[in-house]
Order: sequence, then structure tokens, then C-alpha cells
Amino acid sequence: MAVTIKSDREIELMRESGHLLARVQNGLADMVKAGMSTYEINAIGEKLIRDLGCIPSFLNYEGYPASICVSVNEEIVHGIPSEDKFIKDGDIVSLDAGLIYKGYHSDCARTLIIGDATEEARKLTEVTKQSFFEGIRAAKAGNHLYDISDAIDRYVTPFGYGIVEDMTGHGIGTSMHEDPMIPNYHQDEKGIYLQPGMTLAIEPMINAGSREIKISDNGWTVSSADGSLSAHYENTILITEGDPEILTMI
Repeated sequence: MAVTIKSDREIELMRESGHLLARVQNGLADMVKAGMSTYEINAIGEKLIRDLGCIPSFLNYEGYPASICVSVNEEIVHGIPSEDKFIKDGDIVSLDAGLIYKGYHSDCARTLIIGDATEEARKLTEVTKQSFFEGIRAAKAGNHLYDISDAIDRYVTPFGYGIVEDMTGHGIGTSMHEDPMIPNYHQDEKGIYLQPGMTLAIEPMINAGSREIKISDNGWTVSSADGSLSAHYENTILITEGDPEILTMI
């Protein structure tokens, strides 16, 4: 496993990349509403990225046909935007986005509550977001990588939710996906030591029901196998000498 340690210059570029992506996510959160098509959400997101002078890192990545992954309700991740799919009041909408700034990637996801959602939807969304923050409490130099995984698992499991195991967080830098892979559930091993200068994308994906998944006929969209709601929350972080720095929040 070759985990890159970023130089001071690279950290500054990663920081700027992250802050720009945070602006994109904040802009989307302000604009997404019931009645919009997922295609329209993607178009807005791509324009926000390009208007900042950046490149949408998801577009055509391994064949993915859009700049923003728009996943609705039971869809976990990799929802493909469509002119025929419209957001309704009460939906939860996960927006996964990435951009490239001067050769450096950032990656983050948010699950938005649209209008008058159910208590189940609100609770799942809140728990998923909080599980990220529980996880990064362990993201400190000298700790082990899977301390992050264990912290997420310990927080989520008592709620009876299914932690998606088939997809994980990852390292990030000049490539969108670098070593290491970062599971969101307990590991029997400890994993590598965390070191200052590592940049990681931590991204719990949580189902209200079973952890099992299914992949749609389009080959991309991943949904909960039992049709239960799913939420996704992600940030790119930097390991420091102290507490981790969240690069994709401003």
C-alpha cells in the first residue's frame, strides 16, 4: 500500500481544491428543490465547478456520464442524472461531487432533505452525518487507519442501520482514488498508522434497513437491496499533528 504524504505546497493546493468544492456543494444546497430534474441539478453543479475554473472529476471517470452523482431515497451512490427523474417533496437527495484544481482532487457528498420529509428520513440523514464526525475524532497522527472505521461502526450500529460494506472511503490527491481504502465498519486488523500530510476522503454510506446493495441495469446506480432509504456524507480531510482539518467545509 503506497499512501502519499503531501508536501506543504500540495496541502495548500488540496486545501484550495476542497474549499472550492465546498462552495459548489453550498451552492447546490441553496438551489435544489422539489420539481427539479436530476439532470438540472447536474447541469447546475457542473456550471458551478467550471465557473470556478475547475474540472469536474466525475465526468467520464471510468465511463460515468455526469459531473454530479444524484442519488434519491433508496439510491446510495452513483445515481445518473436524468431529464425524466424529478425531485419530490419529502425526498432525500444525496449529491456526491468532485473537482480538480491545478491537478489536485477534492471529493465530498451531502444528503439533502427536500421539504417535509419523514422523521425516519431526517434521523437517518442526521445519524449518517454525525457518523462522519465520530469517525474523524480518531483521524489523528499516531492512531491507526481502522480506528476511523471502528468509530463510525460503534456510533451507527446501535441505531439498527445497515452500514454499506461494498463501498469505502479512500485516499485522494493527484488521483481521485488513492490508497488507502477506508471501510466504514469494524475491521479485525488495525491498519496503517496515520501520518501528518495524508489526505483522505471519509464517506459513510448508511441504509435505514439492510446493508445489502443492488446495482441497477445502467451498471452504475447502487441502491439498498431492500428498498430502504439511504444517506451519504463525505468530506476530504487532512491528517495533521493535531485534530484533522476538513478541507471540504468553509
